[in-house]
Amino acid sequence: VAALGALRDAVEAVQGLTQAPIAIPAGSALALASLAVMGHADVETLGGLRPPALFVVTIAASGERKTSSDKPLMSGLAAHEAERAEVHARQFRAWQGEMDLYEAERKGILRNAGNSKPAKRLEARADLAKLGDAPKPPLLPDRTASEPTLEGLVRAFLQGQPSLGLFSDEAAQFLGGHAMNADNRMKTLSGMNALWDGSAIKRTRAGDGVFTLRGRRLALHLMMQPVAANAFLSDPLSGGLGFLARCLICEPVSTIGRRLSDQMRGDDGTLARFTTRLKAVLDTDLPVGPDGQTLQPRILPVSADARALLVQFSDRIEQLQAPGGNLAHVTGSASKAAEQACRIAAVLTLWDDLQAPQVTAAAMANGIDLAQFYLTEASRLASAASVSADIANAETLRKWLIERWPEPEVMVRDVVHYGPNALRESPKAKTALELLAKHEWLVLLPTGAVVRDKRRKQAWRVVRRSDDVF
Repeated sequence: VAALGALRDAVEAVQGLTQAPIAIPAGSALALASLAVMGHADVETLGGLRPPALFVVTIAASGERKTSSDKPLMSGLAAHEAERAEVHARQFRAWQGEMDLYEAERKGILRNAGNSKPAKRLEARADLAKLGDAPKPPLLPDRTASEPTLEGLVRAFLQGQPSLGLFSDEAAQFLGGHAMNADNRMKTLSGMNALWDGSAIKRTRAGDGVFTLRGRRLALHLMMQPVAANAFLSDPLSGGLGFLARCLICEPVSTIGRRLSDQMRGDDGTLARFTTRLKAVLDTDLPVGPDGQTLQPRILPVSADARALLVQFSDRIEQLQAPGGNLAHVTGSASKAAEQACRIAAVLTLWDDLQAPQVTAAAMANGIDLAQFYLTEASRLASAASVSADIANAETLRKWLIERWPEPEVMVRDVVHYGPNALRESPKAKTALELLAKHEWLVLLPTGAVVRDKRRKQAWRVVRRSDDVF
């Protein structure tokens, strides 16, 4: 928390109001700050210039007050989008008038060229050249999207702002939507990777035509429940394509059951100051080229002292990736930790001062601390994700049998009717029971064994003590 710099007060204010795990508002604040500043500068890293775009993934169960933590921080963004929408509506009406005049004049020129006389056709060509291109519509004002396909994002970049945020407090809708289905997942993840890298968007499609978009930025904050996160983290494509390595991931310890009224703190105006700052940065014109959309950010250099800290951190992380090292199982995330530190440090620097001349050693130290925190979380979650869904289900059933099932024997129908909600399907229940038997937490009874006064085709005896194993 101390490493959040100028974002710390707002994050602690939200945590005081909601009593949610503080990593939830911290993730929201970092992603919002990234969206606000990332179009204004590229930061120096050990690997060259990079956009200070952050991809944040926060995992928290239902009831952890994800939305309540996110909403007060988002109010400045909502106000900015509302104001820009009003301006866009006026500009669009004016553009429609210009388009009507343009089309009328163009049709008149073409009518006059309707006869076959060469002189008329030459005159019409000259008039069309003088008329020029049709007026361009105003750019779409939105700075955020919640459930886009990759094609939708590309279209938003084509028709709208060059710096966008993909924010969702229910990311399961995105993960389970069209963009992430079996046919589109590889394409979507690869496209997201390119946007994080700051690469150009190249499209060659029959419907869209052929074009290249440069100078575009994407910030991301996906909040998801553990059931969605487990599948996402264990998906070979998410890890294999490098998307997870580009994300700042955490699953904070739950505060449910400890959110007592006497511990809640009121806001003393801190959130209003955060909102004012966020809106001021968003209202600042982005540095764009003649087309009005291609970002031309300045270079944000790193001071000599900051670079020395970064090199030291990078070397330490590199050594821990060696075979047998503590980070050998998360080399993707570890390899990007130094760059993540630079990006975070740049976000904190520009949030504090959009015209800051460089990233200082103090800002880099904060960036390193936060990058280290998220890397530690990535390491822990990667280890947990290696446990299969079947193992997780079996462990859920084991706890239920020991703590809540009163009978000495259990059958598939018992689990389906009375067991944990996730196992109330016969195939899942049977798989979990067989896995527990394999690990000697259950003992399979002979076919026809009498259980509750009836002969049963299949039943198991529950092992409740470690010495009660055959």
